[in-house]
Amino acid sequence: MPSKTEPDMSPIAVSYAALGCAIVLETIGTALLAQSQQFTKPWPSVGTAVCYVLSFYLLSHALKTMPVGIAYAIWSGLGIVLISAVGYIAFRQTLDLAAIIGIGFILTGVVIVNAFSTSTTH
Repeated sequence: MPSKTEPDMSPIAVSYAALGCAIVLETIGTALLAQSQQFTKPWPSVGTAVCYVLSFYLLSHALKTMPVGIAYAIWSGLGIVLISAVGYIAFRQTLDLAAIIGIGFILTGVVIVNAFSTSTTH
């Protein structure tokens, strides 16, 4: 009976997966940075450094098929959205109407870049 092999992921899919993981790790690192109290608490400090290093490593893989400006716009934009959500949920930080509208614009910009830009890899 012939073995059924899974198709390989396309380079573009791998880049987006790497970018998504980079964004999540950067968000975790930033949340840990808040807990490190200016790097005076060892475990959150180590966690911050590890998350940031891994995040940039994965970002570098995304850059194999993505223009740096597009990848960085997605990375920073979604990072802002995620860390704002983490701040609201985990740290009970408030978001006023202006912050919510601004974050909405950032998210809209990321969607526009991904959906309509000819610079992105589709």
